Amino acid sequence: MRVHRLWLTDFRNYREVEIEPAPEGLTAIVGANGEGKTNLLEAIGYLATLSSFRGAPSAALVREGCDSAVVRAEAEREGRSVLLEAQLAAAGRDRVLVNRQPLRRGRDLLGVIRVSVFSPDDLVLVKGGPSGRRDFLDDTVVALHAKHDALRSDVERILRQRGALLKQAGGRLSAEIESTLDVWDSKLATAGEALVEARRDTLALLEPEAVKAYGELAGTGAIVSMRYVQSWEGDLLGALAASRHDDLRRVATLVGPHRDDVALAIDGLPARTHASQGEQRSLALALRLAAHRAVTDTTGTPPVLLLDDVFSELDPARSEALIAHIPAGQALVSTTGLLPSAATPDRVLVVRNGAVTQQ
Repeated sequence: MRVHRLWLTDFRNYREVEIEPAPEGLTAIVGANGEGKTNLLEAIGYLATLSSFRGAPSAALVREGCDSAVVRAEAEREGRSVLLEAQLAAAGRDRVLVNRQPLRRGRDLLGVIRVSVFSPDDLVLVKGGPSGRRDFLDDTVVALHAKHDALRSDVERILRQRGALLKQAGGRLSAEIESTLDVWDSKLATAGEALVEARRDTLALLEPEAVKAYGELAGTGAIVSMRYVQSWEGDLLGALAASRHDDLRRVATLVGPHRDDVALAIDGLPARTHASQGEQRSLALALRLAAHRAVTDTTGTPPVLLLDDVFSELDPARSEALIAHIPAGQALVSTTGLLPSAATPDRVLVVRNGAVTQQ
C-alpha cells in the first residue's frame, strides 16, 4: 500500500501543489514552522479516513477565501492502482470519488488506503482521559476488521437515540418512556457487548506488540500492561436497568462501552500518574507501533506511515530508536530539519511559501 502522487488545490495554505513521495522507505518533508508540512500529511490521512487527524472539520481544510478544496491521490493497493478524489466544501456537502465513481457511504472507503499516524498529540493516549484511548482502540478494531465500523456506528446511533429519549423524559418515567427505554436498552446491550468483545480481542493482540515496541524505543526491559476497564458488572442489559433511575436524573447513559477505559501501566504502575514524560511519550509511540504492526500482520499490507514532527518531542536516544524500528513500507515524516543522524531519507521534499520542491 503506497501513495504515488498527491495533488492539492486550495487545501489549507496551498493554492496548488503536487508531490511524489518515495514509493518505499522514508520521505522527509522539511520546512520551517507554519509552512504547511503537516498539511500534506493531513491530506493523505483525510483521503484514507475522511477526517482530519488534527480534529478539524472538513470546512476548515478549505483555503481561506475559497469555496472548496480538492484533494487527489494516485495510490496502489495490493498491486492495483486506485484514484481517490475529494472535493471539500466550505459550506455544503463534500464529494468523494474512488476511481471516478461516487462514494455512496463513508465505510466503503475503509481499507482502500490505510494510514498509521504518529503525532505529538499522541501523548493524550497516555496522559488524557478515557475517550482518547477508546477512540484509539476502536480505530484499531475497525482497521483490523472493517465490518466492525458498522458495529461502532450502531452503538453511537443507539446512544444518541437513548440520550434524546432521556432528555424528552425530563426525569419522569411514564409508561411510554419506560417501554421505549426497554427497546433501546436491548439494542444497546446487544451492540455494546459485541463492541466490547471486539475491543478485548484487539487489546489482547496489541499488548505483546506494545511490550516489544516499548522495549525497542525506551531501551529497557520494563513491562507494559494494557487492561480493559469495563463500566459495569454482569450483563449490560441488567446494568442498564439498574442504572435507569440515575440515567433519568442525570439525563445521560452512565454505563456502557462509551464509559469504558484502558488502563495503561509500566512495571505495574499507572502510566498516567507515575511515568515520566519520556516514558509516557515512548508508551504512546509504542501503542501506535503496536497497532501498525497488528494491522500489517492481519491484512498482509503495511499502512502508509505518517509521522508528524515526532522527533521534536523526543530525546536523541528515543529518536534514534524510532528511526531504527520504523516498519517496512512507505513512510512520510515532517520535520523542521532535525532528523536523527541515523535517518537516511529516500526522498526529501522542501516546503517554503506554499510550494514544495524536491531536494
